[in-house]
Amino acid sequence: MGINVAVVYSDTDRFAAHVRLADEAYRLKGESSRETYLNQEAILRIAVQARVDAIHPGYGFLAENASFAEAVRSHGIVFIGPSTEIIRSMGSKTEARRLMAKAGLPLVPGSNGSLKVGTGAVGIAERIGYPVLVKASGGGGGKGMRIVKLPEELLDSMQRAASEAQSSFGDNRIYLEKYIEHPRHIELQILADEHGTVVCLGERECSIQRRHQKVIEETPSAFLTESMRQRMVESAVRAARDLGFTNAITMEFLVDRKRNFYFLEANTRLQVEHPVTEMVTGIDMIKEQVRIAQGEPLRFTQDEIIRRGHAIEARVYAEDPFEEFRPSSGRILRYRQPAGPGIRVDGGIAEGCEVSVFYDPLIAKVIAWGSDREEACLRLIGALGEFEIVGVRHNIPLLLAILGHPGFASGAIDTHFIQDHIRPDRLGAEKLLDETELEAAAVAAAGVYDAAMSRSVVGGGDPTGNTRQQRDKWIRRRLDTTT
Repeated sequence: MGINVAVVYSDTDRFAAHVRLADEAYRLKGESSRETYLNQEAILRIAVQARVDAIHPGYGFLAENASFAEAVRSHGIVFIGPSTEIIRSMGSKTEARRLMAKAGLPLVPGSNGSLKVGTGAVGIAERIGYPVLVKASGGGGGKGMRIVKLPEELLDSMQRAASEAQSSFGDNRIYLEKYIEHPRHIELQILADEHGTVVCLGERECSIQRRHQKVIEETPSAFLTESMRQRMVESAVRAARDLGFTNAITMEFLVDRKRNFYFLEANTRLQVEHPVTEMVTGIDMIKEQVRIAQGEPLRFTQDEIIRRGHAIEARVYAEDPFEEFRPSSGRILRYRQPAGPGIRVDGGIAEGCEVSVFYDPLIAKVIAWGSDREEACLRLIGALGEFEIVGVRHNIPLLLAILGHPGFASGAIDTHFIQDHIRPDRLGAEKLLDETELEAAAVAAAGVYDAAMSRSVVGGGDPTGNTRQQRDKWIRRRLDTTT
């Protein structure tokens, strides 16, 4: 777009991809989220210093923080996102429910507002029926969430959820919702300009989750009929227009086995899984966000949006699937991204980078496009099989197990798919070595190579005939055997 970009980075992220690629990079002193990417004062000070025209908040940290958006705008800087009022109202799950009900969207039965622990909760739970879901009013990502199956578990679950919500979001408000068993999680991507045009770029199926955190996303959904898709899109677009949404907003729904859909929440930011939408529509969502923030009208109508083929995304996390998915941190000793027709990789990690304990363990997103769902899945399986990550544990064995499961191939999925069908002890992959063992293996491999060179075994009798690149390649092959 011809726009110069300034970025901020923590000490841990000083070698990250966004720092290398930016026109200007500014250090946020420290490592923890609170010191760095949640430090509004420091970020705004840098923005003023760099004389930026606008700030894009990404999809984490301050992306849905209404006070930050307000502070950005008060400095005369454009905030690339919805209005402060919409961010604030959608940031409260209970307020979002109230507004969406007013706009005519069906809701999961639950409390009409936030609840204090114990206050009125027992009666509400009895009215809507067990199991119920205790949820943080200002939360997301599965934090501050508890499933309650029995009345005697309710108060303790509410206390735990409120405590976790306070710790994660600084907001201990909670509410109750009817727990829909074995639902599908389907979201609609909305774009709206400041001139009254609202469009939907289609749905994303996000039902493959672990502990309420999305793992695999795809579009289109194999579950929706065309008539149901049309009803969902029309309802979402009407609600977005009535509520005055602008920029990019995602409206999330739960869908039961009878194809009844219920509004869940609205995210007033770019979604992690937005690439699958880009792959099938050809629309660069970040470009559209920037244009909308500049006051430009959308360049297309609903009828002009053409969706082609199928796209599916897998989130590659630094976590150990053999040890209850414990987060893994450390230095990346080797990193080789896959490539090929229809393959896209979004990642900020490179060889030599540190995976920190301070941030989300997402390493990369691997996206595959195909002419149909089967081709997209096969391409993704091939890409994940080519992905090389050495130095930290990762969840690629889990992803391959999901994609290779007959139930997934047939589209018979819901939000319980992993816990019902995937067993970590049957992932069919060897345990990965930890960083210390890998470094020892690398040193040993280098020693074997050098000893062989000195005996003229490698290099056809001429030790000087092998380059450093050839030596490293030999060591990598040796490491592959070791691991």
